[in-house]
Amino acid sequence: MTSAAVVLARCAELATVSASPTWLERTHLTPEHRRANALAGAWMEEAGLRVWQDAAGNICGRREGRTPGLPALLLGSHLDTVPDAGAYDGMLGVLMAIAVAERLSERALPFALEVIGFGDEEGARFGKALLGSQAVAGSWDEHWWSLRDRDDISLLEAFEAFGLDPRRVGEAARRPEELAGYLEAHIEQGPYLEAADASLGYVTTIAGARRFRLTVTGEARHAGGTPYERRRDALLGAAEMVVAVERLARAAGTIATVGRIEVQPGAVNVIAGRADLTLDLRAATDAERDRSWQEIERALLTVCETRDLHLDVVETHRAAAAHCADGLTEAVVAGIRASGDDRPRGLWSRAGHDAMAMAEVTDVAMLFVRCHDGISHHPEESVREIDVARGLDAFEQAVLEVARRTAVAPA
Repeated sequence: MTSAAVVLARCAELATVSASPTWLERTHLTPEHRRANALAGAWMEEAGLRVWQDAAGNICGRREGRTPGLPALLLGSHLDTVPDAGAYDGMLGVLMAIAVAERLSERALPFALEVIGFGDEEGARFGKALLGSQAVAGSWDEHWWSLRDRDDISLLEAFEAFGLDPRRVGEAARRPEELAGYLEAHIEQGPYLEAADASLGYVTTIAGARRFRLTVTGEARHAGGTPYERRRDALLGAAEMVVAVERLARAAGTIATVGRIEVQPGAVNVIAGRADLTLDLRAATDAERDRSWQEIERALLTVCETRDLHLDVVETHRAAAAHCADGLTEAVVAGIRASGDDRPRGLWSRAGHDAMAMAEVTDVAMLFVRCHDGISHHPEESVREIDVARGLDAFEQAVLEVARRTAVAPA
């Protein structure tokens, strides 16, 4: 039986698959993506699964149920990372899913069991998150082909270089009747389980998210020779916007982050003529998220009007808030109870997950595993072996509870 120690050792092995020799970075459709798929695929084969890479670059494994061709209960998460990442975000969920598949290898289930490692959840390379799971959910947008990375390589070009046929990306899509549901295990990426001294929790809903690329245009001029009243400083405008974003989001109870600012021309003695910012906005509901964006946008335009600047806004990502299905969530809660926790804790996820995309095509539920101090998207990401062990037990029992409910459901 695959243990927590084995799962953590595999996480450590995957963490060596990186584009950088000094930090962990593994993005979509890169040589590192290919190597991670190969590793995960080999472990899936060891668990007795039939393995393939789908038309979107996701690595998949399947074991048939009591009879061939039954709908599949899909277990998974993602294998890509942000730059300078930790070793557990996404990866732990994929490896826990493989371990559960191995543990249940002798069980005849009333559904097929599948494991998937999505190739892109973070959106770190092309700025668009959930590319892997949206392909599987059948919500691929042809406009995405023109997205470009920092080396000016388009998503279309990257697909072809990876050996994929862009014309066949639709073959990755699953139909609702092919699926019995989707379960995802993931580190919490927040401090609430640790504060409650709990190893595990279940997710009630996943935050609705929107991401934007903001371009502030002013005028680059000499830093010494231009008086203040003549300045159209894009960086000062951007800085004022960043402060306004935090102030308005806090007041609205939403979560907004400016994660990157790039300035042109970027010289010490030149007033910034242009500033490019990213904005990540999240809320428990789509309505709250959208109201918050309207307030933020008004404030940004006011800054530009006051400072004689111009603002361009491009929305790069939108994901609806996803409610975790009652039936599958009850199975996850039963799994947590079976692991020894008689007070399972429900949390709404401030972070986005592949389950958001999968909710477009099937019922979803999520199991959270405690991580130290809630740290994630950082090398200090950390989990305890005992929590992973309890998580494996809970995840396995959740699958068995889904099987029990499926077996007694009316035809």
